[in-house]
Amino acid sequence: MVARLIDEDPEGAYGYARVALRLASRVAAVREAAGFAAYANQKYAEALAEFRAARRMTGGAELWPLMADCERGLGRPEKALDMAGAPEVQKLDKAGQVEMRLVAAGARRDMGQLDAAIVTLQSPELASHAVQPWTARLRYAYADALFATGRQDEAREWFAKAVEADKDGSTDASDRLAELDGVEFVDALDEAEAEAEAEAERADEPADDVVNEDVVKAGDEDGDLPSAGDDD
Repeated sequence: MVARLIDEDPEGAYGYARVALRLASRVAAVREAAGFAAYANQKYAEALAEFRAARRMTGGAELWPLMADCERGLGRPEKALDMAGAPEVQKLDKAGQVEMRLVAAGARRDMGQLDAAIVTLQSPELASHAVQPWTARLRYAYADALFATGRQDEAREWFAKAVEADKDGSTDASDRLAELDGVEFVDALDEAEAEAEAEAERADEPADDVVNEDVVKAGDEDGDLPSAGDDD
């Protein structure tokens, strides 16, 4: 249930994770799931504790980038950078190493080191034309870092490359690219709703000829309106 809900309903996933912890806190998969649920709800101290517990139980290093990102979330980017240079990184697979690079670049940006963040992201994985599950996020992070330093032309190029790799819409690269190109999107549904509201308002207003007819009738009854034979 944590895996099923974590993207659409992170709070619900967190609730299930807490129940699982009460039932089986000595199971590594439960501690890992609890860590992911806490992380999705930005409960970084709790997530870090759960990830550490899961790592002690399994001895694996795959949670290392997430642990480093929790350090960022707790306002400790220096600690995240220390973790990026730790021996555990060498034990990660390619996807884990790319994730660690993303975390390290984020830590550099947290510290105001924008140029260093750009350098951190420059890698063979970034230059590769092959599309991997992490390619879109890596290109997006690079484009965003370039944009933050005012290099808009280069940023546009890499946002476009991110769009090419982002088949499942995991980033908002297409929106960022459109923004740089000056394209504005209009929500057709919102326009239809606005038109329906305007039409309803017009239907509630009395027509001008009806109002004038009522005025004429009222004037005739009171004798206030001049007749055709009056001089004035």
